[in-house]
Amino acid sequence: MSDDRLIVALDVPNALAGLKLAEQLGDSVSFYKIGLGMLTGGGMALANELKEEFGKRIFLDMKLFDISATVEKAVRGISQYNLDFLTVHGDPHVVRAAKEGAADSQTKILAVTILTSLDRADLDAGQIKAGDIPDLVVERAGRAFDAGADGIIASPQEAALIRALPEAAGRLIVTPGVRPAGAAPGDQKRIATPAQAIANGADHIVVGRPIWQAGDPRAAALAVLREFAAG
Repeated sequence: MSDDRLIVALDVPNALAGLKLAEQLGDSVSFYKIGLGMLTGGGMALANELKEEFGKRIFLDMKLFDISATVEKAVRGISQYNLDFLTVHGDPHVVRAAKEGAADSQTKILAVTILTSLDRADLDAGQIKAGDIPDLVVERAGRAFDAGADGIIASPQEAALIRALPEAAGRLIVTPGVRPAGAAPGDQKRIATPAQAIANGADHIVVGRPIWQAGDPRAAALAVLREFAAG
């Protein structure tokens, strides 16, 4: 019944709430994202429990960024759990260090391009170089691929441009900023529907609040799966 193109973000306060949500979703979801917001609430323990006891796939969204030696050590420690995906920032030195740290594991390193909650005004405020966001995302994606990234995190609006890169052959594109038809955008600024994201070249989409905030999370997840089928 599940489709691992759908990754549900467990952006809930702690591991107990995350486990309860996973139990509600049951066999409708096979892939979960656990991020920084739950790190101090038992996120690693939940990741291991969902993978080892329930057979779920796990995307650990840490967005690591530091000097190369620190990134390599951090990834080496995380990769002993053989989780499926781990995010780092897409700077080439970070990607190379992460790949070195994950070398003896099955963990795939996904490079963050530009967060889907940011627009050009946000980049200006952060003194990021001038240019249209799609162009900057594609440039960062290409450099991350050259550094060895197994995949890219980008908005669904840029997925087609990244998929067209020669370097993207055989690499993953994972898109947050996905909102089912009729859902509120929340703090996301570069969004698309599940079907649009897949059509644009995404391998996986990440959906959080439209599912975990729903009155019936399982029904909300199944609605996303129906959008896949309709698309």
